[in-house]
Amino acid sequence: MCATCGCSDDPDGGVRVIDPDHVPDPQHTHDHDHVHGPGHDHDHAHGPADTLGPAPSEESGEERPRGHTVSLEQRVLAKNDQLAERNRDWLTGRGILALNLMSSPGAGKTTLLERTITDLAGAPPVSVLEGDQETLLDAQRIRATGCRVVQINTGSGCHLDAEMVARGLRALAPPERSLLFVENVGNLVCPALFDLGEAAKIVIISVTEGDDKPLKYPHMFAAADLVLLNKVDLLPYVSFDVSRCLAAARRINPGVPVLEVSATRGDGLTDWYRWLRDRAGG
Repeated sequence: MCATCGCSDDPDGGVRVIDPDHVPDPQHTHDHDHVHGPGHDHDHAHGPADTLGPAPSEESGEERPRGHTVSLEQRVLAKNDQLAERNRDWLTGRGILALNLMSSPGAGKTTLLERTITDLAGAPPVSVLEGDQETLLDAQRIRATGCRVVQINTGSGCHLDAEMVARGLRALAPPERSLLFVENVGNLVCPALFDLGEAAKIVIISVTEGDDKPLKYPHMFAAADLVLLNKVDLLPYVSFDVSRCLAAARRINPGVPVLEVSATRGDGLTDWYRWLRDRAGG
């Protein structure tokens, strides 16, 4: 198990990169994406776990000393950061603005993406990397908007990492001078630790979750470049103190911009689209 977050450290980890337009034969799951992208090495290295050597056997009952565990965590994150920089260079060199969307399950990431893609209407062009442990359900929803999308199923993994994103980019091949959304696995803990090569991290919280989330998950909110408070149309029906939530977020991350939005009713979306266009340079 990965010492950093408990994900499997199997070289593949059950990760599958799937183009919904070309769903593979279930009996043949190896992805043959040969579109050259960031991190494309001809030895097809699988990422951080390959460099760490074998882990002690759980069956043997062997335990890693605390110092070894800390060293392992540092090596996992350092390797990920190197790969993330390669992603960032590849994206920047093509004028692609990559945004990492992070939230707990059910906060409304996919609904917000559907609305955003529809309202932007291709200006700028948008593509999506979808992260989930299993299924093509969200990728199918995004594809229904007409947007190019590739699904990354992480298997036992609870977050995307830079190597997964590199593999996804090779399959997705986003166009130059475009907008790329990476919808991370629903989780308010581990995604905050892993740089993907994105230009900005966006944390989405919904009013149905409770106004104490920034205090309970400080690392996530500390990493945020933008916080979207979603489902504000439900405020009359839930116990949620907006001012308390915003104060908590800014206690963790002073000055972080917060936009109050409703992906279904449309509240605040003009400000969200303005933020996107400002980051994209027009």
